Amino acid sequence: METDKQKVLLIDGNSIVNRAFYAMPPLTNSSGLHTNAVFGFTTMLLKVIEEEKPTHLLVAFDAGKITFRHEGYAEYKGGRQKTPPELSEQFPLLKELIGAFSIRQFELPGYEADDIIGTLARLAEEQGQTATIVSGDKDMLQLASDGVTVLLTRKGVSEVERFTPDEIARQYDGLTPNQIIDLKGLMGDTSDNIPGIPGIGPKTALKLLADYGTVENVLEHADEIKGKVGDNVRSHADSARMSKKLATIFREVPMDWTWEQLAWSGYEADKLAAGLRKLEFKSLIERLDLYAAGTGAAGGSGAEAEPAELLVYQAVENEAAWAKLNGDLQAADLVIVESHGDNPHQSEGIALAVATPERSYIVSYEQLTGPEAAKLREWLADEGAAKTGYDLHRAELVLARSGIVLRGQQFDVQLAAYLLDPTEADPSLAGLLQRHGLRTIPPDEAVYGKGAKFRLPGPDALRAHLAAKAGAVRRLAKPLAEELDESGMRTLYYELEQPLAVILAGMEKLGITTKAEALEELGKEFQVGIESMMASVHRHAGMEFNIGSTKQLGEVLFDKLGLPSGRKTKTGYSTDAEVLERLAPYHEIVQLILNYRTLTKLQSTYIEGLLKEIRPEDGKIHTFFRQTIAATGRLSSQFPNLQNIPIRLEEGRQIRKAFVPSEAGWLILAADYSQIELRVLAHISGDEGLKEAFRNEMDIHTKTAMDVFGVTPEQVDSNMRRQAKAVNFGIVYGISDYGLSQNLNITRKEAGDFIEQYLSAFPGVRRYMDDIKEQARRDGYVTTLLGRRRYLPDIKASNFNLRSFAERTAMNTPIQGTAADIIKFAMVRMDEALKSRKLRSRMLLQVHDELVFEVPPEELETMKAIVPAIMAEAFPLDVPLKADVNVGTNWYEAK
Repeated sequence: METDKQKVLLIDGNSIVNRAFYAMPPLTNSSGLHTNAVFGFTTMLLKVIEEEKPTHLLVAFDAGKITFRHEGYAEYKGGRQKTPPELSEQFPLLKELIGAFSIRQFELPGYEADDIIGTLARLAEEQGQTATIVSGDKDMLQLASDGVTVLLTRKGVSEVERFTPDEIARQYDGLTPNQIIDLKGLMGDTSDNIPGIPGIGPKTALKLLADYGTVENVLEHADEIKGKVGDNVRSHADSARMSKKLATIFREVPMDWTWEQLAWSGYEADKLAAGLRKLEFKSLIERLDLYAAGTGAAGGSGAEAEPAELLVYQAVENEAAWAKLNGDLQAADLVIVESHGDNPHQSEGIALAVATPERSYIVSYEQLTGPEAAKLREWLADEGAAKTGYDLHRAELVLARSGIVLRGQQFDVQLAAYLLDPTEADPSLAGLLQRHGLRTIPPDEAVYGKGAKFRLPGPDALRAHLAAKAGAVRRLAKPLAEELDESGMRTLYYELEQPLAVILAGMEKLGITTKAEALEELGKEFQVGIESMMASVHRHAGMEFNIGSTKQLGEVLFDKLGLPSGRKTKTGYSTDAEVLERLAPYHEIVQLILNYRTLTKLQSTYIEGLLKEIRPEDGKIHTFFRQTIAATGRLSSQFPNLQNIPIRLEEGRQIRKAFVPSEAGWLILAADYSQIELRVLAHISGDEGLKEAFRNEMDIHTKTAMDVFGVTPEQVDSNMRRQAKAVNFGIVYGISDYGLSQNLNITRKEAGDFIEQYLSAFPGVRRYMDDIKEQARRDGYVTTLLGRRRYLPDIKASNFNLRSFAERTAMNTPIQGTAADIIKFAMVRMDEALKSRKLRSRMLLQVHDELVFEVPPEELETMKAIVPAIMAEAFPLDVPLKADVNVGTNWYEAK
């Protein structure tokens, strides 16, 4: 083997990804794949690479659940819970991304990652190299030496603590690394189901090792040890020997490799950029400045980049150029509006490109409002002048800021591409060109920079970029339109999504009046509640402390009040929501803390947050509805997100009081679909029990409880109905036994039994699940009732976890997607009705399954009649669609 000085970095893959999964908040990509563990692992990897600067790198994984240790002790790691599917589905994603980093990964049947790492660390040290191990497992401390440093993750995976032999001695009362094995032999390890000696904890074990040094010496001098401890040592000598053996990392793993294979000189930008885009880790792409990588721009590989000098464009800077543009407007069919800023209501216009099939005209944004641009503004506002573009919805809003009207939107390549593949990892023009094998262009980030690095390029570069975008749109429009026809989504595009984009822009420009004084008054009430709860918490604790400090809160709950907890780590106790909810029955202080957290979140996020979003010029909040985010077809709301105002708690619902009609005497009317997804499930599955319940207007959750528990309606109690409701909606969203167990705070076995009982009670649902998975395997995609597709490339994957996720997606996409399509169609029909009847009422918001209107009093009865009727008739199902209508002087009252 090579002997050049090298620095080896060895990463315990299973340990780190497990810690990341439980430490990171839930995170999914647009396909619905869980990615939080991969994201946490990757951020740790980048940090440790930056700090350690390794020359050689390896990530080791466990090859399976059975190792050589099970031969001597079958119960080894026997107490561990089955890996949740939300985690197991991330392992293949992680391994693919590690490959994108050009990092070697290794696993070997019969051995654990610890053993592989231990072997390589030994070999590195024997050859005079240095090795650094990264893990979340304290077992690894036994490997520390003069040449081997162990980094243990802390606070999830965001921080690491460095262990050398000296640091181990400092923290473990003088122990050497090798004595870590003896420590575990005496005290055992519940996480690995290693028994140790009953009654011996860390304190006693450390004392025994201080006196005798090793497990063997402790056993040899067992007669000298007095009391219960001595009895236990003598009675469980075999257990101690076996525990030490189980805890010992095997450092002679047979491996066929060379140091050269582990050599790491960095990642390939194109390869890593593609991997990060697939997972939609945009923040990491930004952090590593990989915008241009993999796009064919700025030296990247991929489709051939279009040379700027071959693009035909005209900068409109003088009278002659304006005359040429005006003369060509009749032939113009394409428009690009370039702007800076995420929020289109606040974006700064940069420039505009208007194109004919032969030429692009580039106009600076400042010129658009001048007298020379009068004919151009007329063309932009002409409904009869059909226009193609990219994100025309956003373009309409940006232009509206300057009082410029955009009409005649006919084809939006962004919207069409989203319909054709809602899970596209890179829906930018550069990404779409590459996917279609067309000449590509530099992405915006490569031209302008990102965030604080944003800079306008020189005039020539800017014009060339806009001309390149216009050319990109033209090259994409025809194949995308043809794909819509071939996939049967032409109607979905032209009769639903494109008209809806214009309707949404109208709603966004209109905005919703928001009373700042109502929010401020509610904020005062919240503050009183926050201070009252803080005082109550301090009274119950018998002391004042910072409730927002995890460390101080953990010390109060677990050290002072003695509530049950997990083992304390160096960074303290966990006090996250899941832990506190589990502790709520033990002490009333816990519920007070949960309420305190809720109110402080409402105060900061919604009271203070919404107050910042009210425009001073009209007293309104203008959100931005996105059609191209959710893979199911649901709309998303941004700047601010009005769909996330919490309404399960009364305090959250109170926030809706601030949203009022824009005109005196008018009213807010809210119409909410009743259990639309479950009604869609009844239709799609054809289950007679579900259909009967909806046709007879039964409470579906009571009906489910009756059938699952085998009881009469009178015998269904609130807990039964709560559990039935959880499984009803869980089925719709493809919930696992793990997910349901978390929702209901029951064991995974109980949750699994509950799901099985449900499927037995509603055989049509089970049949639907089987049939839709088979159809997905046959076609490679599933569709909503209205033809919206979602492709499932992993439906035939050999990897069980990827295949299982694809199967769950196949089951829930037709339900969720159809529900999304129906309310969108209801919006289009409502817009038509308001216009045809010449009503003054206005549609303001769409929030999940709810439509919100402002209505003059003289139109109230008309609206109360036509809104639920149009929503009920939006799409025919085998069960009736139902919309509940409520009216009030504000959104809260219209509940």
